[in-house]
Amino acid sequence: MSAAAASPALRPAPRWGGAPSPRRLVEEHLASLPHGLPHLRHVQELHAQLLKQGLHRDPRAASRLIGSYALLRRVPACRRVFSAAAAAAAALPCGPYAANATLLANTLLRAYALNALPHAALAAFAAMPSRQRDTFTYSFLIKALAAGGVAPVRAAHSHVVKLGSVEDTFVGNALIDAYSKNGVASDARKVFDEMPARDVVSWNTVMAAMVRQGEVAGARRIFDEIPEKDTVSWNTILDAYAKAGEAEEAFELFQHMPERNVVSWSTVVSAYCKKGDMEMARVIFDKMPTKNLVTWTIMVSACAQKGLVEEAGRLFTQMKEASVELDVAAIVSILAACAESGSLALGKRIHRHVRQRKLGRSTLVCNALMDMFCKCGCVNRADYIFDTEIVEKDSVSWNTIIGGFAMHGDGEKALDLFAQMKQQGFRPDAVTLINVLSACTHMGLVEEGRRYFTNMETDYGFRPQIEHYGCMVDLLGRGGLIAEAVDMIKSMPWEPNEVIWGSLLSACRLHKNVEYAELAVNELSKLQPSNAGNYAVLSNIYAEAGQWSDMAKARVRMKGTGSQKTAGSSWIELDEAFHEFTVGDRKHPESNQISEMVDRLSSHVKHAGCVPAVHELLVQ
Repeated sequence: MSAAAASPALRPAPRWGGAPSPRRLVEEHLASLPHGLPHLRHVQELHAQLLKQGLHRDPRAASRLIGSYALLRRVPACRRVFSAAAAAAAALPCGPYAANATLLANTLLRAYALNALPHAALAAFAAMPSRQRDTFTYSFLIKALAAGGVAPVRAAHSHVVKLGSVEDTFVGNALIDAYSKNGVASDARKVFDEMPARDVVSWNTVMAAMVRQGEVAGARRIFDEIPEKDTVSWNTILDAYAKAGEAEEAFELFQHMPERNVVSWSTVVSAYCKKGDMEMARVIFDKMPTKNLVTWTIMVSACAQKGLVEEAGRLFTQMKEASVELDVAAIVSILAACAESGSLALGKRIHRHVRQRKLGRSTLVCNALMDMFCKCGCVNRADYIFDTEIVEKDSVSWNTIIGGFAMHGDGEKALDLFAQMKQQGFRPDAVTLINVLSACTHMGLVEEGRRYFTNMETDYGFRPQIEHYGCMVDLLGRGGLIAEAVDMIKSMPWEPNEVIWGSLLSACRLHKNVEYAELAVNELSKLQPSNAGNYAVLSNIYAEAGQWSDMAKARVRMKGTGSQKTAGSSWIELDEAFHEFTVGDRKHPESNQISEMVDRLSSHVKHAGCVPAVHELLVQ
């Protein structure tokens, strides 16, 4: 949730002229920080007035200003404010500002923690005189170190144990949270169990650790043991049920909540969206006393993801009418949903909104737009954004556009972009090489693909992962080198998954290789025992090879799985509505006209000399 969305009623933008005195106005706005001025321009105006009034030297004023800049992710500004105030305090060691030096340094540590800068936090901590450090110092340091992995957290833990500060509740809470965020729930629980005194934050933090691990039952046990629950306690367990897809349990708990806030309502809406019950999600959404950006984003994204394009479009319009301003996180979330469902029309509307609001300077937004257009079949639009709209490209930008062209079969363009990426000083990563190998597959460049795969560790500094092996199996298989593809599968340092064996089976179908098709289906039957589609493919391969008795056996085994092969389907988006067509389904209102057109097209195809193979007809 953004700082603006989470804050209470905001003060108006600063006005510096007229009565009361400018100094008093500065102090009033200063008192509202860090949440009272959510826009950078207003904070900068206040900063200018602090300099004018000489208040920038006051550690308390500087601390509030640092907090505001930290929320806005302006770390260099935090450092400048800190340096000016710290210099003033150092110049007068016995002056009025010296007593608040610890507050000032702690606020800078908190800013580093908020922006996930462990190295900067460690340097700031080392620069602090020992006499200035207190328990808040250690709690902020631990929170910052959590972004650096579990090793620095354990080092800080050892340090506070030696100092005796580990018994402090704030330090203990910070350790629980740090271990939890690094996936070490057992250590988080151990710290909690050894705490001599706990507050509601301790209980909530250890419960959140269980939620992160997906241990809903454990989180519920903690919740039931909390002596005095607050709204955060209720929302945390509510979130546990929502993430587990247990919408009904979440709703039952929601009904018993003594007090609800917008987070509580949004969590239940999210739970029903995740379950796929959009009707109930909409009922709860409409009943909400207040909605914020997060709530609107949840609903618009969920509708887009489920293919409810018209509903998503209406909600997006209502959202704008309610004067809810989209931030970068909301735009990225909605675009990701559009990409997943192929909701091109809504994606285009978001693109127009981005241009109107001049949000296209954000690399995150441009990357999300490119990803959406690539996945919705408009790779040329993505290429236009990459060439003309994105201000600052990163590795994700390059990976997205290379992957887009590879996905659409333009391997030549993908490899050309890969060469440009390296020329411009970007280091390819594992995702880049997946896209490059995919491009080689589409172009049939077996030798080039082999070279990229073999030299991956030497040239780019990382070992091939299972996804890279999957690409190579696909490349070799499509190239007719099926025996070599099987050898590669056998040499893998991981157990082959269904994607690997599925790629081999597809290659066997393409090259009519019965022997290795049987091997692939054998392995797939262990991984996907109820998937009838694998036997359907094998049946096709037998039919094409004229092995009719084997084909009949494969079809018997297909029926023995207890499931049917999923009916083929396709869909198209037209006038912001999805039209889905499934084999044998005549529910579409224009089904008769569509069938007539298909028959006419089939007739034209036959006249052109294209007749379906007999084995393809047998499996229908």
